[in-house]
Amino acid sequence: MSFIRTLHGDIDPKQLGFTYSHEHIVCRPPYWAEKGEDDLLLDDKEKSLQDVLDFAKHGGRSIVDATAVDYGRDVEAVSEIAKKAGVHVIGTAGFNKSFLWEAKLPEKLKPAVGNYETFYEWIDRASIHQLAEFVIKEVEEGLEGTPYKAGQVKFGTGYNRITPLEEKTIRAVARAHHETKAPIHSHTEAGTMALEQIEILKSEGVDLSFVSFGHMDRNPDPYYHEQIAKTGAFLSFDGIGKIKYGPESTRIRCILELVKKGYENQILISGDTARKSYYKHYDYGLGLAYIIAKWVPRFIDEADRAGFDGERLVRLFFVENPARCFAFKK
Repeated sequence: MSFIRTLHGDIDPKQLGFTYSHEHIVCRPPYWAEKGEDDLLLDDKEKSLQDVLDFAKHGGRSIVDATAVDYGRDVEAVSEIAKKAGVHVIGTAGFNKSFLWEAKLPEKLKPAVGNYETFYEWIDRASIHQLAEFVIKEVEEGLEGTPYKAGQVKFGTGYNRITPLEEKTIRAVARAHHETKAPIHSHTEAGTMALEQIEILKSEGVDLSFVSFGHMDRNPDPYYHEQIAKTGAFLSFDGIGKIKYGPESTRIRCILELVKKGYENQILISGDTARKSYYKHYDYGLGLAYIIAKWVPRFIDEADRAGFDGERLVRLFFVENPARCFAFKK
């Protein structure tokens, strides 16, 4: 028996449909807000709604909102958008990466976690058990005291390093996973440190088939991708449309290389659309419709020309693989 937990209730995995596996819909990251980085604040729910409606208009059915507690969630706004757009949204418990923890802890969180000044102080002083209990509560009771429950748990690490506090959150999230059976998502900065994360997860007894590793296209190394795939984990290519990090041909080549090696059932695709300048209705960016409307046809064409069945692969990456990846398996 398995199910997927969305903000508006648990659903059968078959109901998930065409899915973006890593996005941000409304968020005000305290770290970036304190530094005045307006582009990183998705703070207008009506504009975000319009982009989600564009996604739905092209056949999009579900979105994984990967916004963790330290990245400035607006759970109520995202829940409202999901309802208005008629899409499923999967929420996220857990943590991101350590430099974000320099920010002040929002007052609304202090009753639940303690009267700490910053995220860093909270994560430093709390025990692994206490952090795990916080994550468990967000999965089983609701995000930040709302009735909207998380459908995955998350941790993250920085570029080419794992700090002691990041390792602490990995262990806390692993233990929350064991308690709740929620799927795990990993933030890898620029696609680095996944193999080191895997060693920590193994030491916590985690079955890697429950884990998805983000930002794999930021590190377009086929050998590295294969080592991760060998563990049974999912690989998320979630930088589609971000040409500043490399051309789409590079991403597609890495994806097809994994398919060639037999790992087509472990690939996820998304855009990690976390800036105003990426959104159409904020700043005339490519928008949430770009992948489903523009990238998918290109991928099908390139896959077909390379001798693969592009339409079958698209169904795997956007429908069948997410339905398995984001399922709670009791």
